Amino acid sequence: MPLHFTKMHGAGNDFVVLDLRDGQAPPDPATCARIADRHMGVGCDQLLTVEPPREAGSIASYRIWNADGSPSGQCGNGARCIAAWLVRDGAAPVQGEFTIDSPSRTHRVEANGDGGFTIEMGAPRFEPSEIPLSGFAQAQDDYVVQVANGERIEHLRFGAVSMGNPHAVIEVADVDTADVARIGPALQRHAAFPASANVGFAQVLSPGHIRLRVFERGVGETLACGSGACAAVAVLAARGRVDGDRDVLVDLPGGRLRIRHDRRAGTMSMGGPAAFVFEATMQEGNDA
Repeated sequence: MPLHFTKMHGAGNDFVVLDLRDGQAPPDPATCARIADRHMGVGCDQLLTVEPPREAGSIASYRIWNADGSPSGQCGNGARCIAAWLVRDGAAPVQGEFTIDSPSRTHRVEANGDGGFTIEMGAPRFEPSEIPLSGFAQAQDDYVVQVANGERIEHLRFGAVSMGNPHAVIEVADVDTADVARIGPALQRHAAFPASANVGFAQVLSPGHIRLRVFERGVGETLACGSGACAAVAVLAARGRVDGDRDVLVDLPGGRLRIRHDRRAGTMSMGGPAAFVFEATMQEGNDA
């Protein structure tokens, strides 16, 4: 059957949004991957499905499918796009707060008044068993693993945290010269991450400002990663590299996010843009 969809992006992290509130089943992994293909399909980092709410008081729930068809537990930029989609649909209020259910938790949403939204992202979890991170009994500021680099063995240092999905954070002197294309997949494949991981490369500019590139599991490098921005700030704040008691600006290739770590409540929130690109229908033969 023809598949109607909305193309959106949040700071360049792009999505295909499907309305499945009528109970329709989500596409299977192969179909998700075909839709996400940038040459033969629509093209996106993730596919988002809008579905009935799971929790009392929520407007809707949504699920996340990576470009390779694998499911994801969290996507901050996707959450903002879902919020904007629900407001435009009339299901959510234009002003004030509302809640939506992601695969990992319920999120409080607040409109920023500039077309963007702030999403409450929950608490960072550092315990290895919760990330999950294998081979380490206790949480550490720095983990070290060995990976092959040609004929030699390289020792990689990283921080690790869960934001509803697993993240590794590597601090670098300059994100422009970071070896993202090699180190990202090497760390994702490592036995230390049994569920793989999103690998962030963070450059600290000041206590309130960082630059970030993220190699996402199931996708590759993206223009932005909201949960990755939260993960980077959480890891760097724990090390004292950024100020955990103020907003931290995170510049990604696709745009800027604003991350706040409320240490008293133990939660993080993320503010940033959400944009509509186009509406279309994809036919069985992949013609969009």
